[in-house]
Amino acid sequence: MTDLTPPWKRPSAVPEVPAERDLVVEEPSTGFCGAVVRCEKTAEGFTVTLEDRHGKHRVFPMTPRGFLIDGKPVTLVRPTGSAPAAGTAVARGRTASGSIAVQGAKARVALPSRIYVEGVHDAELVERVWGDDLRIEGVVVEYLQGIDDLPAIVAEFGPEPGRRLGVLVDHLVPGSKESRIAAQVTGDHVLVVGHPFIDIWAAVKPAAVGIPAWPDVPRGEDWKTGICSRLGWPLDTSAAWKRIRGSVHSYKDLDPSLLGRVEELIDFVTS
Repeated sequence: MTDLTPPWKRPSAVPEVPAERDLVVEEPSTGFCGAVVRCEKTAEGFTVTLEDRHGKHRVFPMTPRGFLIDGKPVTLVRPTGSAPAAGTAVARGRTASGSIAVQGAKARVALPSRIYVEGVHDAELVERVWGDDLRIEGVVVEYLQGIDDLPAIVAEFGPEPGRRLGVLVDHLVPGSKESRIAAQVTGDHVLVVGHPFIDIWAAVKPAAVGIPAWPDVPRGEDWKTGICSRLGWPLDTSAAWKRIRGSVHSYKDLDPSLLGRVEELIDFVTS
C-alpha cells in the first residue's frame, strides 16, 4: 500500500549504531553519559552497560531512539563482531586530570553552584587540567580579586541547598590571614580549601618547568618578580606565567596538595 503521508510529516530515519566497547553515548532521560562497557541479552531484550568518567556503571535497555551521540538520537544495536569479555582491560582516552575522556559530549547547563579561585592564573591552571571535567559537570569557575572580600562575596552569593560555593585559596596554612577568613565563611554549603604555596605558580612541579626547585624569595619582596630574577628569566611576570602554564600538560605536572583540593571542590559542588 502506498504511503500517502507527506515527506515532511514522516519521522526522520534514526541511524543504528553498534554498541561497540568504548563508544560514548548519552541516555537522554537521565543525562547519564558514558562509554559502552558491555552489551548483554536478557529476558526482556538487550541491555547496554555504560561507564561514566568517575567509573560509575549504569545499565539501560537498548530501545529504539534510546541514546544520543553528539546530541543526535541513535538506536544502539548489538555488535555483529565478537566483543571483549566483561572485565577485559581496554585502553581508554583520558582527560588532563586523569578522568575517562567523554568524547563528543556537550557541555552541561551551568549548575547554580560555583567554584571561586583567587586569581586569573589560578583559574587558567584549573581550566588547563580540569576544564573537560568541569564542562561535563556544568561547573563554572570564577576568580576573586584577593581573599579579603570573601565574606562579602559569600553573603552576596547566598549559599543554600543546591547552590553551593567552593573556594580555592593560596597559602592556606594554620594561623594565616587566609585561614582566619576561611573560618568565617565555611559552613554546610561553603567549602574553603587551599594549598600551602604562596602563589599558584609554585603548585607546578619544578621538573615540569625545567628547574631544580622554586627559589626562596624573602618576605617583603614581590614573590613573582623575585622568582624571575633568581631563575634568570626576563622580569616579565606575564611571560613567565605563559612559560609555566605551557609546561603543564596533565595532573602529573602539579603538586598532589593542589590536585586533592581541586577534586574535593568539584565533588562538593556537584554532590
